[in-house]
Amino acid sequence: MLSEKMLAELNKQITAEIYSAYLYLSKSASLKNKNFGGMSHWFKAQWREELSHGLKLFDFVTSQGGLVELGSIEKPKQVWEIPLEAFSDALAHEKKVTGMINELVELSVQENDSVTQEMLKWFVKEQEEEEETASGVVEKIKNTNDIMELDNELGKRVFKD
Repeated sequence: MLSEKMLAELNKQITAEIYSAYLYLSKSASLKNKNFGGMSHWFKAQWREELSHGLKLFDFVTSQGGLVELGSIEKPKQVWEIPLEAFSDALAHEKKVTGMINELVELSVQENDSVTQEMLKWFVKEQEEEEETASGVVEKIKNTNDIMELDNELGKRVFKD
């Protein structure tokens, strides 16, 4: 059984994950508009992934008898001028989400909530991967001599649920 505080924080995280999806879909639209179809595709795959994270939390809350209360989704930024800006922003966003997950882990430890702690281990590992991936793309953009070749490479990303 989730405490009221844990339930409230997990509901905030569900909203944050859905916001992340919304943010990445906005990046996809912006890059598509600038003729970076591969990068647009990459962010659309990231959109699907973030939605799946929100659903994972949703399913956990409901499995624990909690009521999911969805919060308002903030309107994301609409335009990124260059790919480096979009991916650097994505890396900063993932670092912020990592901090949020770490706060949930800390709360679950304080509350001696081993069930939530166990579930959150997946998110801790996932955030490590998210930061590593975003950082890798930022470095590739900084070091490429052919942004369109990189665009094609990123367009090959396949979302795996």
